[in-house]
Amino acid sequence: MYEDFYGFSERPFQLTPDPAFYFESLTHKKALSYLGYGLNQGEGFVVITGEVGSGKSTLVAHLKQKLDQDRMTVGEVVTSALDDDEMIHVAARSFGLDIDGGDKAAALAAIELFLHEEARNGRRVLLIVDEAQNLSIGALEELRMLSNFQLGAHPLLQTLLLGQPEFKQLLAHSDELEQLRQRVIAAHHLEPMQPGEIEPYVTHRLQHVGWDGSPELDGGIWVKLHKATGGIPRKVNQVMTRLLLLGAVEEQCVLEADMLDAVVEEMAGDASPSDEPQTKPRPDRDMPAAEAIARAQDESRQQPPTTSAETKQDRDTRQKGLLDHQIEAIEAAFAERDRHMAALRKEVDKIGQAKGSAELPTDLGQRLASIEGRLDEQERSLRHVLTMMIDYFETQGAREAA
Repeated sequence: MYEDFYGFSERPFQLTPDPAFYFESLTHKKALSYLGYGLNQGEGFVVITGEVGSGKSTLVAHLKQKLDQDRMTVGEVVTSALDDDEMIHVAARSFGLDIDGGDKAAALAAIELFLHEEARNGRRVLLIVDEAQNLSIGALEELRMLSNFQLGAHPLLQTLLLGQPEFKQLLAHSDELEQLRQRVIAAHHLEPMQPGEIEPYVTHRLQHVGWDGSPELDGGIWVKLHKATGGIPRKVNQVMTRLLLLGAVEEQCVLEADMLDAVVEEMAGDASPSDEPQTKPRPDRDMPAAEAIARAQDESRQQPPTTSAETKQDRDTRQKGLLDHQIEAIEAAFAERDRHMAALRKEVDKIGQAKGSAELPTDLGQRLASIEGRLDEQERSLRHVLTMMIDYFETQGAREAA
């Protein structure tokens, strides 16, 4: 819809990975450098990790375009939870090998024969395994065993592992993966984009679909867009899609910051109450990866919400409410003082006029005493409010220091 309204050739912020939209942020540039180094070595494992939506799949799609198809054969595995036997058969199928039945030995023999034939034909073989955090320890060990295939001293298979941050943790700390860890020749963790990369990223994708400056993008959206998405490319795509849709529905030629605020607020409202942030589960390092992650997530979901302890947000809200109350009290006290001072000025003016005309009122002493009493009352009131404020800030400072 919005692509028609703005005259785009296609949707610029689709969520599916497309190498045509590849944007080389600083972290992706580093990742390509590590990939280039690793592939030049022609052996072992290269590991790329990152949060969901950080651009791992787009990076790999871009990498595949750069590879010489005549000199490199690529097999791809997008895993669910695979055990060791399943891993071997899925790897064989990724290279186009048809293995009858579930004979693991036959699958291994077919893979070895295939790797030898490719080497004799001058072709290297790369196996790309996505969602590696779902693999069992046994499946990862089978991948390590595949890396043992050689022709003379020449390794026949190189593997690229893509995974989420928990895979990075598992690989770094699991004793059972020590041998695989020793064969990792390059690794990189994809970080979110920096605030200064959001605008170039968005305009890069827009220009790819024929953007000619319409819609115009308000300069105030970039900082807010980074804050709302954390710099994760897929989240940026989600927000920009909704923003463009809103612009098209309202027939706007300028996408302004208040429109972005409305989109972010609407998307936040789409989340159910159960989507409140929780502590990320930590899988057991001594269990198979897939089982460990699944069990940790189940335990996390089963934990009852904490109701007895006051959250930081609750404390901040309460403290902010108290501070607002104190400020309002001071403002009210000063406003009352101003009213009294105005009344007192009138009294003084009347006395001054009466003195000039020699018609001093008989109750002059009483009126002066009343004025003095009011001033004392105002001073006591202001001192009380200011003392409350001082006590509040001193208490806050002591808590923060503790």
